[in-house]
Amino acid sequence: MSMKKQYLKGKKMCKVTFRVPGKASMGAKTVNLAGDFNHWSVTDSPMKKLKNGDFTLTLNLKTGKEYQFRYLMDEKVWENDWEADKYVRSEYGNCENSVVVV
Repeated sequence: MSMKKQYLKGKKMCKVTFRVPGKASMGAKTVNLAGDFNHWSVTDSPMKKLKNGDFTLTLNLKTGKEYQFRYLMDEKVWENDWEADKYVRSEYGNCENSVVVV
């Protein structure tokens, strides 16, 4: 799993591309991205499945912030990004959330 950041010149925005490799998706048919940026909606940010089996989604996020997020695979299994900027303890359950810093 990975994130690619592209800071937009003259704007306080960063284009972040989230990627879940096919191997990491554990054979999932769908992957959704949920986090602070979409009020933890499990349906607002579906990731696109590529021909090679990877899932990807690009979001424009305001800079100067940290956003917590997780991936939801097949509407059942929550997974963190293995290459997140950091991790913080979740308010719900005994787990951590991934964090992207922009």
